[in-house]
Amino acid sequence: MASVPLVAVLLCTYQGEDFLAPQLNSIARQSHGRWQVWASDDGSSDKTLPILERFRKEWGGELLRVVPGPRAGFVANFLSLIRKGDISADYFAYADQDDFWEPDKFARALEWLEDQPRDTPALYMTRTRLIDEEGGEIGLAPLFTSKPPTFANAIVQSIGGGNTMVFNAAARALMQTHTPNVPLVSHDWWTYMLVTGAGGRAYYDSYPSVRYRQHGANVFGANAGLFNRLARAVRVFGGRFRIWGEINMTSLSHVRALLTPENQRIYDTFAMARTGSLPGRLLALRRSGVHRQGFVDNIGLYVAALFNRL
Repeated sequence: MASVPLVAVLLCTYQGEDFLAPQLNSIARQSHGRWQVWASDDGSSDKTLPILERFRKEWGGELLRVVPGPRAGFVANFLSLIRKGDISADYFAYADQDDFWEPDKFARALEWLEDQPRDTPALYMTRTRLIDEEGGEIGLAPLFTSKPPTFANAIVQSIGGGNTMVFNAAARALMQTHTPNVPLVSHDWWTYMLVTGAGGRAYYDSYPSVRYRQHGANVFGANAGLFNRLARAVRVFGGRFRIWGEINMTSLSHVRALLTPENQRIYDTFAMARTGSLPGRLLALRRSGVHRQGFVDNIGLYVAALFNRL
């Protein structure tokens, strides 16, 4: 009989006393019972560390291990866990400190992941259910199912939050190729780009297995609703989208050799869409096949190219 796969939960904490305990409890309630939490704390001065210690004593040191973070921001913190040699598991799951997971999160992820070849990077991600600070339901995050998850999408859009991602050891090994001093927009966007770019497999589940808490301390919000869609458009024309694009293109340039030949072509053609004359930019964008999910977002992509904001 095959052994039950182990899931390593990569939890990053910082000043998380308000919502950390419910998140840890939701992990403990997973129907898939073989998991281990690695919590990297980035220098909390509130009750985060005492909460972690209480759960460590309750669960035992084999189920919860607490390590010091690099104190260089959330991206560096998550990547420090990716690189940590002590962590060995079949699958890995990013975890934010303030969400709440449905009991079948792991079970649904592993149902797909277990069917993928072990030596092929594989990434599972889902939609989220939005909740307020008290845990009340607000609604659902946008659904990204108009086109399958691919590198041509990932290079301009992050469709799966890190709090929903579960991936295999081959994907983790791929992400360990990142050079620490190369900046990234976010760890989850990088994961989506790199796995799909290197010829791995990605799956987006429309079932919301994570209750994504919205509050003032969120690093990134959920981008749902009319107000946030308008705010996103302002960011595009204000240059934030171009800044993110520049960071993504630079980070990918350091791992270009890992991309498949077709994805190298997409990368190179999209690079031409970000420079040069107006007709050349639009033509290169079309030829690259790069796209966002949804008709309106795709129109916005071409508008960004029109005004040289890619």
